[in-house]
Amino acid sequence: MIKIYNYDNRSYNSYNNNNYNLQYQQYPTRFTTDYGPNPFVVDIKKATLRNNTFRTALWTGTLLQLTLMTIPVGEDIGLEMHPDVDQFLCIEEGHGLVQMGNSKEHLNFQQPAYNDCAIFIPAGTWHNLTNTGNKPIKLYSIYAPPNHPWGTIHQTKSEAEAAENH
Repeated sequence: MIKIYNYDNRSYNSYNNNNYNLQYQQYPTRFTTDYGPNPFVVDIKKATLRNNTFRTALWTGTLLQLTLMTIPVGEDIGLEMHPDVDQFLCIEEGHGLVQMGNSKEHLNFQQPAYNDCAIFIPAGTWHNLTNTGNKPIKLYSIYAPPNHPWGTIHQTKSEAEAAENH
């Protein structure tokens, strides 16, 4: 069980004085809802470790988005660049190689990353994270502003690529 705190004004009987409903939920292996833009608190480590999708938007607000990701062994996020979006990654499990640079051809920043590493990606920077370990990388990503539509769930990288290149 994971504690999820979620603001909800539909049922007044179960609230504390702050109008926050403490929900104890059997934690799913796959989220099927985006909790944004409502106030929300979750055990991010447990949520990240239980996620088995390539990308799931867990919370999408006006200026910020949280996604959970799983990168299979030997695979990568995919070389990309967000012109107007800063990005933060935090690896909860696994290890890989982070590459960044000013162009696709010049990824002059390379750094190994592993459990509890925080990765900061400035807007306009080409970047990739490749799983170099022997188990999936479990991470969460914060985009500012949001980068994916509310409720995004991509089971696989190929599904994500197809959705983004529609």
